[in-house]
Amino acid sequence: MAVAARIDPKAYFAPDEWAPLSRRSRWKGLALLAHAWSVVGLAMAMAVVWPLTIPLAIAIIGARQLGIAVLMHDAAHAALHPNLKVNDWVGNHLTTGGLLGYRTYHLAHHKYAQQTEDPDLVLSAPFPITRQSLWRKIARDLTGQTYYKLRWSGFVKRIAGRKPGEPLAPILGEAILARRRFLIGMAVTVAVTAPFGLWWVWPVLWLVPQATWLPMVTRLRNIAEHACVAKDEPDPLRHARTTMANWLERAFIAPYYVNYHCEHHMFMHVPCYNLPRAHRLLVRKRVMGEMLTSPGYVSMLRVATSKAA
Repeated sequence: MAVAARIDPKAYFAPDEWAPLSRRSRWKGLALLAHAWSVVGLAMAMAVVWPLTIPLAIAIIGARQLGIAVLMHDAAHAALHPNLKVNDWVGNHLTTGGLLGYRTYHLAHHKYAQQTEDPDLVLSAPFPITRQSLWRKIARDLTGQTYYKLRWSGFVKRIAGRKPGEPLAPILGEAILARRRFLIGMAVTVAVTAPFGLWWVWPVLWLVPQATWLPMVTRLRNIAEHACVAKDEPDPLRHARTTMANWLERAFIAPYYVNYHCEHHMFMHVPCYNLPRAHRLLVRKRVMGEMLTSPGYVSMLRVATSKAA
């Protein structure tokens, strides 16, 4: 199996430069997670007080849902906290969950980045596509079709495909167990908000962002990171793309430094909050010209949709 080429940090950084980059803070990762949940709460409060801001709140919350997943991704790299037990507990219980299974999958992506065995290769292989194709995909994201396909269609097909006489209860029990975090979060939120007449907060301000904005920005992030990267690319500086995001893109598409994806693949155990510093050092050392980068998300989408209709 073809293992992707790796980079020795010593090739680019002196020991006194690398030490602070690789250091895991006891508070910074937790502070980012607290920030993500606080923004979600404040956006919900804004929508409750000013209902006309609900569309804006959906976009803000969907982006922070991605941010929470980004921080779970940091935990998968043991970069959220220097204590591995704390790292794994927080990553598994205070983010999107499923940390251990995701870690196995995701580290395989790093091991075989853009090689035949890369489990994420299927996400980048179709590109470039036509602009019309991208708009169709975005329409499916924003109408909840992607969410249904990924989260619920398997369960619905399992129910519809029951054999004659096959009991329903075990199927439902298995589905409830698999989605227990989702169902507990729903039950607790509705129980807390319903007495105040705010029963609609969970479906409108959590489920709708999760089913619409989150799939779309996840798609855009995936495109920016690996679309139009050559299969079996031998250069480790070109396994992933860094996209220079402005403040609006960081707020609504690329939270918590996820846009520094080339640096992340080069030095995958560097915590996300240290990636901007790594980027600046690489710029100073004139390495950026060798790396795969894009000046922004609009520019990257033009490249990804450059196939003729």
